[in-house]
Amino acid sequence: MESLNALIQGMGLMHLGFGQAVMLLVSLLLLWLAIAKKFEPLLLLPIGFGGLLSNIPEAGLALSALESLLAHHDPAQLAVIAAKLHCAPDVHAIKEALALALPSVQGQMESLAVDMGYSAGVLAIFYKVAIGSGIAPLVIFMGVGAMTDFGPLLANPRTLLLGAAAQFGIFATVLGALTLNYFGLISFTLPQAAAIGIIGGADGPTAIYLSGKLAPELLGAIAVAAYSYMALVPLIQPPIMKALTTDKERKIRMVQLRTVSKREKILFPAVLLLLVALLLPDAAPLLGMFCFGNLMRESGVVERLSDTVQNALINIVTIFLGLSVGAKLVADKFLQPQTLGILLLGVIAFCVGTAAGVLMAKLLNRFSKNPINPLIGSAGVSAVPMAARVSNKVGLEADGQNFLLMHAMGPNVAGVIGSAIAAGVMLKYVLAM
Repeated sequence: MESLNALIQGMGLMHLGFGQAVMLLVSLLLLWLAIAKKFEPLLLLPIGFGGLLSNIPEAGLALSALESLLAHHDPAQLAVIAAKLHCAPDVHAIKEALALALPSVQGQMESLAVDMGYSAGVLAIFYKVAIGSGIAPLVIFMGVGAMTDFGPLLANPRTLLLGAAAQFGIFATVLGALTLNYFGLISFTLPQAAAIGIIGGADGPTAIYLSGKLAPELLGAIAVAAYSYMALVPLIQPPIMKALTTDKERKIRMVQLRTVSKREKILFPAVLLLLVALLLPDAAPLLGMFCFGNLMRESGVVERLSDTVQNALINIVTIFLGLSVGAKLVADKFLQPQTLGILLLGVIAFCVGTAAGVLMAKLLNRFSKNPINPLIGSAGVSAVPMAARVSNKVGLEADGQNFLLMHAMGPNVAGVIGSAIAAGVMLKYVLAM
């Protein structure tokens, strides 16, 4: 009977908390959205499955060695950790002390937990290697660069301004998060507000990279919001685009793009990197990988490397990135009032970015002989190529012969550059404060 009782007590169901049950349902919802609705399946599927793994009771797959020690609730071991941190020997007090401790002290406590026989779960290891180091988003940015054609942007440089205007969504969201904090509605620190703001760039890897640096505790919610809203671009953008444009504006036909030479395409990534990185070094990691990937594509001399980066490498890293984000979908971190704030601010960010791009196009038309169809301004958010396809679709609804896809790719690519620069600005000024 004792063996049977021990077996029953060891079952995960006996330790399933309400929060874990909710997160298991949330993870199943993400899997359903990825499989049935095809909402960003390449990321939401591994994120959802990672969420399932991280919320299995007693498995500890998403816990570090120190977190496993705290979850075990051994009084003698807690006393040893508490003595090192000079706090009360209970889990809550130890967690508070760790939150205030220097990274070096946190590392010492992690090593102490390992010495006591605890080890990190597989998802925690994935997170440390893929996101904690910042390597996975950077490799994905390299792959995105290798798949990007700067031709439409170089053929019509004005579209760079549309991509820049769409980044207003990022900074508007930062102000929104700080406003919620000011009025005491939802508590956000400045680093957290900056990490949430990057959702407005509609750039998943950038959102994950910045969250991992500034607010790792919010990474799960931010990543889920970013990729969910990117999948909803065809639903979010058209009403805003139509509300801000007239039927006549939507029918504007743009002049044929000029042919961009191979020399221009080769020089552009190097010139872009030097111009931006010399002024804003914090943007160099993201933009550097992006430009390197693009140079491999355009040079034509490393086709094997370019093909690997575009396909095998980016696919492998995407798997580990998704599982690593799923490691942050644990109940005590995700089921917070802040998550609702992040989801709300994410919608606002997309709406503001879309509107800003459209309005910038209308403004440029006041000073230009060759008019820009304002619909391509919405493609300034860097959901590539979905935002450009939405611009083309809305344009075809107004005029069945007005194909805007290639024109919209200019601001779409500019949006990727803009979000990387915005992330560099956030890192520069937030970490300096």
